[in-house]
Amino acid sequence: MAQRPELDRVDRALLQALSANARASGAALAAEVGVAESTVSLRLRRLQSLGTIRGYHVDVDLAALGVSLQALIAVRLVKHDRSEIDAFRAQAPHLPGVLGVFHMAGADDYLIHVAARDAEELREFVVAYLTGHPAVAHTETNLIFEHVDGDGWNKLVG
Repeated sequence: MAQRPELDRVDRALLQALSANARASGAALAAEVGVAESTVSLRLRRLQSLGTIRGYHVDVDLAALGVSLQALIAVRLVKHDRSEIDAFRAQAPHLPGVLGVFHMAGADDYLIHVAARDAEELREFVVAYLTGHPAVAHTETNLIFEHVDGDGWNKLVG
């Protein structure tokens, strides 16, 4: 198992500052963290190369795009053959409307977070991509009424 890099006070402060505003300038980050701008630049490059910072992402309001329905679909595989698990895992994140894929322990093998324009599009997704997939034995779709992003991970940085 790969050893995790040690994060010092500056690294942790940068992560906290970026969690509040990932578009902050180097100068703003330097002022908030209390280090030189060149230090911020070096630290950010290091955190990215280590994989601690995996990217910077836009948060799009899907409803503004006409995509107002979201669901969590539990998927149970036919068998736990490594090649079928790997094939499903490789394909699932790239299916139309998929926002996230979770490989889980328990009765279900995967939980897929999907967005769709309406119930018909969601049904078509399940029929076309899941129930017809040779590795899938069972699906259960749960509609999401509301989603609130958590920020509790910030407390783990401290």
